[in-house]
Amino acid sequence: MHATSLRGSIPPTYNVIWTTPSQNSSESMPCGGGDIGLNVWVENGDVLFYLSRSGTFDENNAMLKLGRVRLKLSSNPFNDNTFRQELRLQEGGVRISGNNTVLNLWVDVFRPVVHIDIQSPKPTKITTTYESWRYEDRLVQGSALRENSYKIPQKFEVKTYKDDIRFVENEVLFVHRNRNDLDNAFDYTVHLESMDAVKSELYNPLKNNTFGGVIKATNMKPMGESSGKYADTDFRGWTLESIKPTRSQNIEIALHVAQTATLDEWTAGLRKIQTEALQNQKTALSQTQTWWRQFWERSYIVIEGADSTISRNYQLFRYQLGCNAYGHWPTKFNGGLFTFDPVFVDKKYNHTPDFRLWGGGTMTAQNQRLVYFPMLKSGDFDMLKPQFDFYLRSQNNAELRSKIYWKHAGACFTEQIENFGLPNPFEYGYKRPEGYDPGMEYNAWLEYQWDTVFEFCLMMLETERYEGRNITSYIPFIESCLTFFDEHYQWLAKQRGTKALDEKGHYVFYPSSACETFKMTYNSATVIAALKVILTRMLELPASYLETSQRQKWTAMLNRIPPLPFQEFEGHKTLAPAVAWMRVQNSETPQLYPVFPWGLYGIGKPDLEVAVNTYKHDPHAIKFKSHVGWRQYSIFAARLGLTNDAMELTRLKFQNSNHRFPTFWGPGFDWTPDHNWGGSAMIGLQEMLIQVDGKKIYLLPAWPKQWNAKFKLHAPYNTTVEGEVKNGKIEFLKVTPTSRTSDVILSY
Repeated sequence: MHATSLRGSIPPTYNVIWTTPSQNSSESMPCGGGDIGLNVWVENGDVLFYLSRSGTFDENNAMLKLGRVRLKLSSNPFNDNTFRQELRLQEGGVRISGNNTVLNLWVDVFRPVVHIDIQSPKPTKITTTYESWRYEDRLVQGSALRENSYKIPQKFEVKTYKDDIRFVENEVLFVHRNRNDLDNAFDYTVHLESMDAVKSELYNPLKNNTFGGVIKATNMKPMGESSGKYADTDFRGWTLESIKPTRSQNIEIALHVAQTATLDEWTAGLRKIQTEALQNQKTALSQTQTWWRQFWERSYIVIEGADSTISRNYQLFRYQLGCNAYGHWPTKFNGGLFTFDPVFVDKKYNHTPDFRLWGGGTMTAQNQRLVYFPMLKSGDFDMLKPQFDFYLRSQNNAELRSKIYWKHAGACFTEQIENFGLPNPFEYGYKRPEGYDPGMEYNAWLEYQWDTVFEFCLMMLETERYEGRNITSYIPFIESCLTFFDEHYQWLAKQRGTKALDEKGHYVFYPSSACETFKMTYNSATVIAALKVILTRMLELPASYLETSQRQKWTAMLNRIPPLPFQEFEGHKTLAPAVAWMRVQNSETPQLYPVFPWGLYGIGKPDLEVAVNTYKHDPHAIKFKSHVGWRQYSIFAARLGLTNDAMELTRLKFQNSNHRFPTFWGPGFDWTPDHNWGGSAMIGLQEMLIQVDGKKIYLLPAWPKQWNAKFKLHAPYNTTVEGEVKNGKIEFLKVTPTSRTSDVILSY
């Protein structure tokens, strides 16, 4: 093994290249940057793309697209055997070419502007059409309601309200401003959940939310309006055309999302974006390309040979995540910025392009966590901020839940929460028994499931350990989540009897939940593991983070956590999902959560065989084993050192999707593209290469000998591990800083 400077990144062969046009939007490729996502495809000679941006939540809390753009060139260069469409990962953009005509499509990472640059060998007439299906109000009915927070029919009409779309001089302006003259999904949810008394104190992301943009192109003028139908949805188009044929054309689309007191204020913000784009037009492309190069250089995994598809798709999916690096809102697990016409996912969903299952403003924690965990080892720490900020914005609302319902402190986060921190109204339950606890979701899958927030607390704590981030702003949030469990379970115990703790001075976590699967549990393993790890990690923080009184409080709470439960199968001791449970509701494997995410069991840790026994002998663990969707078995296998299982499951996770773009996986259990499918796959591959325990770095703990690879991943304490493995051996290794080299443990 030798130290070396192993400069590397992803190879150009990872670029996705198509030499034939696409049949429809399901055969689109992603393009984006900052917090903008485009689905780009060429169909019948036309270049089309959908526009998406973080935060486009309407009155119903659906996440609306910003429209579709269609480009036509009179020379029709993209309709013969010279056609080529390429996602150029190193630059972050898409290039389309044919008959010596080149169209470059890219998004400014630092300003919300889409750029189209066209070069033609001969003068060509170009038309740019903005297409929208929201040119009129649309009733949302039947299964289409699953795109928003209501999910099922209501006693009132649910509508997607029309946008304001018009020509303004030589531009096309389009905007959706949420109406304030009627109740929206926020108002409805607050009333349903008996929170009206504190409504004025609640964070509301839907009020005055306004989103849209403007298409501008020099030497183009309005041509007029048109109408048509794409897939199952009628639309209207607003077209700009060339004033005269040209060899060179630049088109800019500035996008803006903001909660503003007036429409004029929003419009001023949009014009400011245009002005900044004009001021930076000479440097914007080079700045964006530099950002993408640095993105690829800070982390990569490149596998050679027959299984190179695994690492190629790892990088492609990381690109999809990188397109929302700087969003105000997290990347949604159910499609991110890259959903397309739903009929191409499932024929029964013949709805508009705004549709996605599981809603637009609904944040499902147990899915979202898998999108964000891989960013630690890939070193994408800046990309964690949108997910963390979502929780910080929701903290007050979650604390008010505890105060209103139970008269105690602490932030109560349920599963299936809205983007304002309250439970999704459908999951909360429309038909609730009289006298049922108003703080509870009346839901067989979600009742008493409150602990998933701790996985985001863990990520917050990990950023302090990985990158040295000052997490002072996160500490009150983590403490509030801990306070809820401390106060609520003592409160529940006092409702049942005279004692708040058991005879050993431990909490009684009843009723609790082990994921959505083992319900009405007594001392759930997921709750115990989460609290044990978060409390331990809080107490390990540098002295500056916690006062003595805080440390005393959390030490006392840690001492009240009961031990993990165990069971036995055929003489093999295994981890149990809980001490006892009432029923099995879903198909997760919470008995292995002490392995991941909580890391209480794994390589180099005590009693590894107990966790391995759980994986191999627990009947539920065996029954639920799969690679599909959010399943974590590739991660479990890697953390347990089960190399063959990890390899096979990772191959299945990373195999090409059933759509043209290789990492548009899904729908799995959710939607397409399935981002928690991709995130869980990334985590599993990372854990095969590197695992960490405190300051220890285990290298190749579950890496197949036949996988030769180059890699660069991140570890705690501002550490990067860069190297090359051949035939199961480390050929080259560079650990930065070099002082951490002694902490590396080779697992062969």
